[in-house]
Parts: sequence; C-alpha cells; structure tokens
Amino acid sequence: MTMDHIEQAEAETWKLQRRLDRERRARLEAESIAEQGFRDLFEKNQQLLMLEAIADAANQADSITDALQSALRTVCRFTDWQVGHAYIVEESKEGPYLAPTSIWDRVEEESFHDFYLSTETLEFRPGAGLPGRVLASAEPVWIRDLALDSNFLRTATSGRAGLKSAAAFPILLGTEVTAVLEFFSNRVLELDETLMRLMAKIGTQLGRVVERNRAQEQLIHHAFHDPLTRLPNRALFADRLAHAVARSHRHGEDKFAVLFIDLDRFKLVNDSLGHPAGDDLIVQVAERLRACLREEDTLARMGGDEYTVLLDSIEDVNDAMRIAERLISAFQEHFVIAGEELFASASIGIATSTGGGETAPEILRHADLAMYRAKSLGKGRFELYDPGMHELAASRLALENRLRRALHENEFVVHYQPIISLSEGGIVGVEALVRWRKSETELVYPDGFISVAEETGLILFLGMWVLREACSTMVRWHKEFPRTPELTVSINVSALQFAQNDFVQQVSKVLRETGIRPETVSLEITESVSMTNSEHTMTVLARLRALGVRISIDDFGTGYSSLAYLHRFQLDTLKIDRSFVAQLDDSKEGLHVVQSIMDLAQNLGLNVVAEGAENARHVAQLTAMGCEFAQGFYYSRPVEAGALSALLEEQGQQPNSIVA
Repeated sequence: MTMDHIEQAEAETWKLQRRLDRERRARLEAESIAEQGFRDLFEKNQQLLMLEAIADAANQADSITDALQSALRTVCRFTDWQVGHAYIVEESKEGPYLAPTSIWDRVEEESFHDFYLSTETLEFRPGAGLPGRVLASAEPVWIRDLALDSNFLRTATSGRAGLKSAAAFPILLGTEVTAVLEFFSNRVLELDETLMRLMAKIGTQLGRVVERNRAQEQLIHHAFHDPLTRLPNRALFADRLAHAVARSHRHGEDKFAVLFIDLDRFKLVNDSLGHPAGDDLIVQVAERLRACLREEDTLARMGGDEYTVLLDSIEDVNDAMRIAERLISAFQEHFVIAGEELFASASIGIATSTGGGETAPEILRHADLAMYRAKSLGKGRFELYDPGMHELAASRLALENRLRRALHENEFVVHYQPIISLSEGGIVGVEALVRWRKSETELVYPDGFISVAEETGLILFLGMWVLREACSTMVRWHKEFPRTPELTVSINVSALQFAQNDFVQQVSKVLRETGIRPETVSLEITESVSMTNSEHTMTVLARLRALGVRISIDDFGTGYSSLAYLHRFQLDTLKIDRSFVAQLDDSKEGLHVVQSIMDLAQNLGLNVVAEGAENARHVAQLTAMGCEFAQGFYYSRPVEAGALSALLEEQGQQPNSIVA
C-alpha cells in the first residue's frame, strides 16, 4: 500500500472518529436532558403530591392545630428536613409576637431533648431569631449554616442535636402573619429557590384554613357572647348553669350560687344621655363587675341592663353574700360617661343550690325574684331568695295590672299638706301628694304603689296628672284666697319624668293650659335625681327656671349630698328630710345636723323647709335655729282639697295662725 493510500485511510479514520465523538456527545447530552427532564418531572410531581397532601389534610382538619400538625409531617416526609415546629402569633400590649406550641414533627432521640425544650420556652418578637425574621418580613427565610448565623438564638442546643440548616415560612391571611412553620436538617443545604416558592404557596394555602377556622370560631363566639361587653350571653350562661346543677345533683357537696344583677334607674341614662351613653355605662359596669370576681366565676350579660354571675365551688351562702357586697361597693365611685360624671347603683338577688333537685331555669328565676325584692326594698342592695318571694312576685304583677286600671278609671287623688311660715305662723304653701283611692274605704299611700309605678313607667302618666291637678287646684285657691305673696304649690318630680327629653315642654304646656303663675310652682327633685347626670340636671334646671318655676331639693341629706355639685345647680329651696328632724328628740347630733344644713342653705342663698315637724318641741327647736318654714303632722296631715280649703278659710278669718 502506497503512502498516499495510508494517509487517505488515516484521514477517513479521523473523520469517522470525530463523527463518533459528536454522536456520543449528542447522545450523552440527550440522555442528560432526558434525565434532567425526568428529574424535574419527578420533583414537580413530588411538589404536587406534597401540595395535594397538605390541602387534603387541611380540608379534613377539625382545627388549625390539626392542619399545622399535618403540614409539618407532610413537608418533612417530602423534603430533606428532619424536624418541624409551629409558632402561633399572639397579641400583647407591645404588639404581636410568636408563641411556641407543642405542635411538632420531630425525631425522638436524646440529643434533641435540649433543643426541643429551648424551642418550647422561647417567644419571638418581630426580627428576633429565625421565626421573628419571618414575622417581621412576612416572607420565607433560609439559613444555610446555623452555626454561622448570629441571629438564630438556639445555636448551642441545635448544635448538640446535630442540626445544620433551617428554613421557615409564614402562614398568611392576606398580608397578616398568623403562624410560622420552621424546619431543620442535619445536613448543610444550599438555598433551594423552588422549595422557597413552594413554601410560600403552602403558607397561603394554610392561611385559608386559618381564615375558615377563625370564621367558625367567630360564629361560635358570637352565638355565645354578648357583642357589646364580650361577656358570655344568656345561652352560654344557661349551659354553664346546667352543668353546675348537674354536678350538684351528682355530688351534693358541690355548692354554687347565682347572682342576678340589675342596674337601678338605667332608663334615666338612656333617656337623658342617649343610648350610646347607656351602652358605654353597660360596658364600664361589666368591667367593674369582672374585676370583683374570681377567675373561675362566670359573669354574663343577660340583655339590657341585666347581668348574672355563677359562683362555682362556694362553701356556703356567706361566700355569695360577701361577693354581692363587693359588687355593690363597685358602684360607690362615679362613672364617666360622655365626659360627664354619673352615679349608678345596682340591685342583686342571690339564689344558692340546695341539692333539692331544682332545675337551672328555676334557680335563675329564684335569683331574679330576689333581685326584684332588693329593688322594692330601696335599691342598691342585695337580697337572698326565699320561697315566699313567689307570692310577692305574683302580688306585684297583680298590683301592676291594678294600677293600670286605676289610671284608666281616675282612682287617684291629690292630698295637700300645708307648709307653714315659722316666723308668722300661717300657711304659705302646700305640698301636693298623690294617693290611690282603691275603694270607698281604702286609701293607699305612695309607699304601696310608687315603686311599681316607677319600674313600669306608669309614673310618667301619673306624675303629669298630679302636676296638672295640683296647678288647677292652686289656680282656684288663688282666686278664692287672694293674698300677697301668693300661695305656692310644691310638686314631686320622679327620676323618670325628669329624664324625659321633653319634660320641660310638658311642664310649660301645663303652666300655659292651667293659667297658673309659674313663680307659685315649686318642682321637687331628689338628690339621687340631681346626681345621676349633673350636666343634664343643670341644663334642665336652667330651662325650668327660665319658665319661672322654682326648684327644691327634696329629702336633702339622704342621697349623695355632693356639695361640689349643689352649688352649681339653680335652686331655690332645700327640704330637710324628716329623719333628721326626728333626731331633734334624741340627741344633740340631730341639732348639729339640722343647723349645718341650714347654715349651708344660708351660704348658698336658699330657703329651708323642714319636713316631719311632729310636735311642739320640733317647732320650737326649728324656730330657735332660724328655720324659715316647716311642714308636718303638728300642723296638719296631708288632706283632700276640700279640707285644705277649710284651713285656708280659717286662716283668712284668723291671719297668721293655723290650728295644729
């Protein structure tokens, strides 16, 4: 073979080798591409499987705890992470923080013990540690080497557990971080962007579970809690009371008590300040009551201005009474409503378990009856239930119905008690007092019906009727017994009347229609009315004074007696309560009290009327102290208009005198 042939063969061989190399490289590249494709396909398939597994578990989970537990387990199964842990976002005064939980997917080895312990005892603020960085950024965080991360905070215990890398991602509800899941590996893992994106998707997916769980919890909470005070409502209280009754039936020694609390004169607040102010008072009262109770006690709002308390595990009724006293005392300090100081009180009824087979509704009814008994005895107090209260409740209902009929059938009459000038000895005015002519032979005094009239609102109609009747009668007396100065008529105003928004207009209408001169009319309000809402009181008093009528504080010294407010009111007269006048017979203290009230009135430029002048000694002592006016049985009991006319006629024949 020639040299040329050899060279030609070598060239062909070289070309063939190059072609084989190219084909081999192409084949290897194709195989690599195919392998990468298969690998990518496998990874994507694994990711889809993980997402599907987490989604399925989340949809089947009964709670967010179950959903988080399943997510930790699934992520660890599909990835290189060996340990997973969940944090829940909690709120504090300083802001949100991450609280550790007992939700784990973990390795049960001794070397991990310290790491688990440190994790479950640490809370993380935004930016602190791995979880805190996720809380602050609302994005996943990857730590390649825990030993080199100065902000990991658990380096020592994680090192002893052999953990090298970590990652954490947020569970998001919108942009709000509600939880954080963290994972750890015993190998150093490079940042995996694909896994980070997958974690973000998982966080969003679990966020929907959180949203669903929150919605369910809110529905349950709203069903069993009062939206205004956030206290347990009637339904939840009934459930807890039923459980207490069941325990008491099973174990006779498990004693409990129910307290039924009702605010006194709450309608005054709504009528005078409006319903938003009433709601504010309801909330503030709830806060005060809660502060008086034990952690294990249940305070509920039953509706309106009614609250109930379930006292579990008491020794005896004395425990319930002590707590009731504490609750009553909570009302001693004023409330601030709409920027104004306001005083309130409450009446409380107590019913205790007896082990006698009562049902929950029966015990609640017993406490309710006791509460009404407390109200009927003067409000601002508590009463224990006794079986006789059923009869009282029935008689109260009958009385309410009878009062309505009495109003319709005009069975009420006005009696008049003379007010005497101690210096001149003659009648200068009268106080109008309502009576109920229940039958030809039965005359009912206010103590027998006024409290029910106030509780039912009937006092509004009765009070305006008394005002009109007294003014009409006084107009007739002005014509029959002309004198200078003219006789005056004092008329009591109930708290409910005074709180009405159109009370001044009602008074103005009566003055106009009866034709009475306003300066001869004195409206009497009690200290408790004046102190319920001082700003409202000042406004109404100013408008009444603008009509020309006079204003008296009745039963002075028996209410709040706040001198800080008294000097701000536009008043004409202080009426000393009969209880102080009665003390003139007993001690020097009575003298000092009456003298102090008169000195106060003189300093304020007010007239003084002493009520309850029952004997000549009272009159002599009051006169000696410089008291200007008095009324009482010594001069005359309250009498019908005809009898009072006779007294006025007798006085006309004998000026400056009156028969005692």
